[in-house]
Amino acid sequence: MTDQTDDREIGDDVRAMRATELGEAEFVLARAERASAETKQRLGLRTARIGGGVVAVAANDPTGGFFNVCVGLGQDERLTAAVLEEVTAFATEAQAPLLCLQVAPGADPEEWAELLTGAGAAPSRSWVKFATEHPAVPTAETALRIDRLGPEHGADFGRVFTLGFGMPLEGGLPEWFAEIPTWEGFTTYGAWDDDELIGAANLFVSEHSAVLAGAATLPERRGRGAQSALMARRIADAHALGARWVTSETGAETPETPNPSLHNMRRIGLSERYERQNWIWRRG
Repeated sequence: MTDQTDDREIGDDVRAMRATELGEAEFVLARAERASAETKQRLGLRTARIGGGVVAVAANDPTGGFFNVCVGLGQDERLTAAVLEEVTAFATEAQAPLLCLQVAPGADPEEWAELLTGAGAAPSRSWVKFATEHPAVPTAETALRIDRLGPEHGADFGRVFTLGFGMPLEGGLPEWFAEIPTWEGFTTYGAWDDDELIGAANLFVSEHSAVLAGAATLPERRGRGAQSALMARRIADAHALGARWVTSETGAETPETPNPSLHNMRRIGLSERYERQNWIWRRG
C-alpha cells in the first residue's frame, strides 16, 4: 500500500481496508496512552508506533494477553522482517508474554504471512472486519433507553463493560474502562432498563474512521435488543460528526461457535469487507 494514499488511484476495497486498519490502530494507541498514570503502572501499559502500525502492550493484563496487540502493519509502510524484529523487540522489552499481530489480508507485501512465520508467530482465530462509507442511519427497536454516558457513569460503565465481555473484575480492567468517558475522541453509551445500566458501548473517532469500539451487555440481560440499538445510535452520531467511514469487527463464527454479534452487524447494514486472521507471537 506504500504511496497509495490518493483516493483517485486506489479502489474501494483498499480505501475500506485502510480506514479499518488505521482507524483501529489509532483506537488501540489512544486506549492505552490516555489511561491515567495509575492505570498505566498497574496494567503495565506501553505503546509504540513502528513500521506504520501501532503496538500496545499491557504486561499485567489480567485476561492473559487480549490487550497485547499490533495493528496497522503493511498499510502506510511496507512490512519487512526488520519491522517485525523491532515490534517483537519492543514487546519483549515491555514484558509482554505474547503479542497478537493483526495484519489485513491486503497488506503490503503479499508475502506478509511468510514474514510473520519467520518472526515466530503462529496463526490463531479470525476476526470479521466491517467498513461502511457514509452509512445510512439505521433504526433498531428496543424498550431499553439508549443514551450517552458521562464521567459520572464511569464506574458503572467499567463494571458492565468488563462483565459483558466476560473479563475479570480483579486486576484493574474496570478501573481502566471507567476512565473512557473522560477521554477526548471517545463517546460512551449505555442501555438502561429503568435506572439500571445493563449494556455499554464505545465510539472512537479519528481522521481515518469512526470505530464502533466495543459493546457489551450483562449476560443475564441479553436478548432485548441492546446491542443493535447501541450500534444504531453510534452510527447516527458518527454520521452527525461527519465521519466518512464507520468500521467495526467481531469474531468469525463456526457451526460450533456461533456469534450473534456478527449477525447483528450484518442486520444493521454494515458492510462486511474481509476476514483477518490473528497471529500470536510468544516471548521466549
